[in-house]
Amino acid sequence: MVEYQNSLWRRWRDFFREAIADNETDFTTGPIERALGLLAIPMMLEMSMEAIFAVVDIAFVSRLGTAAIAAVGITEALITVLYAVAIGLGMGLTAMVSRRIGAQDADAAAQVTGQAIWIGAILAVVIGVPGYRYAADLLRIMGASEAVISGGSGFTAVLLGGSASILFLFLLSAAFRGAGDAPVALRSLVLANAINIVLDPCLIFGLGPFPELGVTGAAVATTIGRGIGVLYLAYALTRGKRRLQLRASHFVIVYALAKRLVLISVGGIGQFLIATSSWIALMRIVAMYGSAPIAAYTIALRLMEFAILPAWGLGNATATLVGQNLGADKPERAEASVWRATRYNAIFLAILGLLMLAFAPAIVRLFSTDPDILHYGTNCLRIMGIGYPVYAVGMIVVQALNGAGDTYSPSVLNFICFWIIQIPVAYWLATETSLGPNGVFIAIVFSESLLTIAAVFVFRTGKWKTQQA
Repeated sequence: MVEYQNSLWRRWRDFFREAIADNETDFTTGPIERALGLLAIPMMLEMSMEAIFAVVDIAFVSRLGTAAIAAVGITEALITVLYAVAIGLGMGLTAMVSRRIGAQDADAAAQVTGQAIWIGAILAVVIGVPGYRYAADLLRIMGASEAVISGGSGFTAVLLGGSASILFLFLLSAAFRGAGDAPVALRSLVLANAINIVLDPCLIFGLGPFPELGVTGAAVATTIGRGIGVLYLAYALTRGKRRLQLRASHFVIVYALAKRLVLISVGGIGQFLIATSSWIALMRIVAMYGSAPIAAYTIALRLMEFAILPAWGLGNATATLVGQNLGADKPERAEASVWRATRYNAIFLAILGLLMLAFAPAIVRLFSTDPDILHYGTNCLRIMGIGYPVYAVGMIVVQALNGAGDTYSPSVLNFICFWIIQIPVAYWLATETSLGPNGVFIAIVFSESLLTIAAVFVFRTGKWKTQQA
């Protein structure tokens, strides 16, 4: 028995090492579980690294008081629009790169990536310049108090002004994921996180030779960390032997290809803009009850990111498998991969949901001992934790549609579930019942459940199998 356990452990250890190392595996052949595991492990770890960004920042900023936490929360609501653009464009890039890699056309995949870099540069200027200049005005529009604006506008200005680091980190990582080179994206985020963890306390509290920048220091540390992560990805794109390699010729603008990328990405950007703008609206509703609920909501969302983003990594792996198998003309294998991933994700998030229900007060207490924050934060984690198994199914199926290049269907579903249903229900429950901010949390679970049901129905029609990318 002991010998069997040791053998099993060695097999898992060797498989893990293979997954996080560069490999030449063909994900369109062989056992689906193996392909899914090799892709999912680095992508889940990558998303964990992204979640660590959020948790580390809020862990240090929470020591500065409620106003500082509220500034981070409101800024994050604004930054989610930037994330929507970056993730949506990355979604289109993953679909197009994975389709071409599956068809054994690495040169075409590199050419698509070159177009994405030009588009990202333009967006960085369009978003970064006004974001830096009008940071205080944006906070004021979001309903922030003067204390929050005074202490937090620097944080907002640095994050929005440094939008290039966010855009290119998401874009280049999406290209590597689509190619099946997920370990490269993972290493970039490990590097970025290490730098952020070191710089965060130094720049926030002024340790050693570093200036004391307060909450602004968190934004500076994060931007520097992400920026260095982007430099690593750029180096990997032009050096070494991988599926995806860029040469100077790939940066020549091909308008037809760039247009195709934009058209596919518009659906992805649209679905995330709809989803993230609904989060902004929900933040505005929560803000009606003061800074404590905003701070609690911010802490709870950061913790949820830490739990859900690894599961989202499994969704990214599914999207890559779907795209590459469609490119290899294997739609049935693509579908089988989706249902396999759905099963694993549901088990994973069900366990996390139970942990949230059981340990919510203790988890929130790690970030704040304020009674109001503890009360609202515990309620938020417990209410939304109930829906974790449902979220698990929805995120896999939606990512499968995106990986096939069908970004339009999820956009329509997001519009219905989040704008038509979630926001009105959240406002009604928060203002017309005794639930207060808890009504917002309940509305989130309700609308996400509807989205999952609708996404599964669309996926079962099978139209995604003929989607062009």
